[in-house]
Amino acid sequence: MWFLALGLLSVALKFFEIGPIAQWSWLIVLSPFGMAMAWWAWADWSGYTKRKAVEREDLRKQERIDRQRSQLGMLNRSRNKRR
Repeated sequence: MWFLALGLLSVALKFFEIGPIAQWSWLIVLSPFGMAMAWWAWADWSGYTKRKAVEREDLRKQERIDRQRSQLGMLNRSRNKRR
């Protein structure tokens, strides 16, 4: 996501000829988009994206379970049994 934001910023600066980026070649200005594509390809290939999604789901599930146990008054008892 950072590569995409950097690419959009550099394209805008190049297009409106602002600062030193106006003197850079278009190849350099557009390179963050290529890096973003490479990052997304690697993240999908390696399973990073799926792993992070599963971690978020597990965290939400555990928070929901803890919240329900707390509302039922069971949270403190279950933690004391583990010790």
